[in-house]
Amino acid sequence: MTQKSLFEPYALGSLTLANRIVLAPLTRNRARAGFVPSELAPTYYSQRASAGLLIAEATQISQQGQGYQDTPGIYTQAQIDGWRQVTDAVHAKGGRIFLQLWHVGRVSHVALQENGAAPVAPSAIRAETKTFVNNEFLPVSEPRALSLDELPGIVEDFRKAAANAVAAGFDGVEIHAANGYLLDQFLKDGSNVRDDAYGGSIDNRARLTLEVAAGVVKEVGAERTGIRISPISPANGISSSDPQAQFDYLVAQLDTLGLVYLHVVEGATGGARDVAPFDFDALRRQFRNTYIANNGYDLELANARLEEGKADLFAFGRPFIANPDLVERLKAGAPLADLDQATLYGGGAKGYIDYPALVPADA
Repeated sequence: MTQKSLFEPYALGSLTLANRIVLAPLTRNRARAGFVPSELAPTYYSQRASAGLLIAEATQISQQGQGYQDTPGIYTQAQIDGWRQVTDAVHAKGGRIFLQLWHVGRVSHVALQENGAAPVAPSAIRAETKTFVNNEFLPVSEPRALSLDELPGIVEDFRKAAANAVAAGFDGVEIHAANGYLLDQFLKDGSNVRDDAYGGSIDNRARLTLEVAAGVVKEVGAERTGIRISPISPANGISSSDPQAQFDYLVAQLDTLGLVYLHVVEGATGGARDVAPFDFDALRRQFRNTYIANNGYDLELANARLEEGKADLFAFGRPFIANPDLVERLKAGAPLADLDQATLYGGGAKGYIDYPALVPADA
C-alpha cells in the first residue's frame, strides 16, 4: 500500500470514514456543573472532525463510575442534551463520532462519590495511583468489593449509557475496558482475587466485560459497539500474571458478538510499546472486524503497520491536542505543534480550542 492509503475512506460497519486516522479519547476535565460537557466542547470536537473517527473522552455511566473532577457523564438528560450539541457540531463538519463509556472502579476518591462512599472494585485492593480531585492529584481512596447482586446493575448502567449516547446523536459507543479501570480490574488478577463466578479463572475474570459487551450490543447493535483494551499496560497500578491467555480468550469471545471494532493500547498507555512481551498480532488474527491500533503511532509507524496488514485504523492522542488539523498536517508532511502541558487538565479555552490550524478555516 502507498502512504496515501492512510488517507483514503474506510468502511467501519455501515459507516464510511473519511480516512483511517482516529482521534483517541482524551480526558480534559472541562465539564461544567452537573457533569455536562463544556460549552466549548462542540468547538473542540468539530475542530478535529477531519479525523476518520472521533472517540469522545471517557464519560462516566453513573456517579459511582466517576474518578476525576470535571469529567462528563451520560446518565442525565442535561448531559444527553450537552452531548447532542457536540455530535451536531461534528456531523455538520462531516465527521463521525463514538462515545467512550467509562466506569473507573477503584480509581476514584470519596470526594467524588455519593455521600462520600468508598469507590467500588472487584476486590478491596487499593490502587497505587493518584486521581485529579479538588484541583490537585491525590491518592485514590480505599475501595470496597462489589457484591454479586450489584454486578447486574453495572451491566445495566452500561446499557443505559449506550442508549443515552445514541439518543445524544453519537454514531456508536466504545466500552472502556482498559487502563486499569473497572472492567480491566476484573480482567486482571492483580486487582481481582474473587473466588466466585467473576474471579479466579480466565473465563470468570472476563465474565463482566463480556456481559457488558453483550448488553450494549443488544441495546444499540454490534455495528455501533466497539471496545478498548490494554493487555499489558500498567496504568493505574494494574497488573496481570497471564495477559496473553486472558486477552486471547477475551478477544475470541468478543469476536462472537460481532463488535464493530477492537481498540488496543499496544504497550504501556502513553509509554513504551515493549513494556512486556505480548503478541498483539494474535488478537488481530482472532478478531474479524476492525482493529484500531493505539500507542505511540506516528505517520511512519502507521504506514508500516498498515502495509503489513497489522491494523486497519490508527488512533492518535496527544498530537491531536495541539494540532486540531492533524490529518491535514500528516498528509502535507507539515511540522506538528507542541502541546502546553499546563493546560491539559481543567481550565477553559486556553490550551483547549485556541491551538491554530496550519491553514485558518476562514482563509
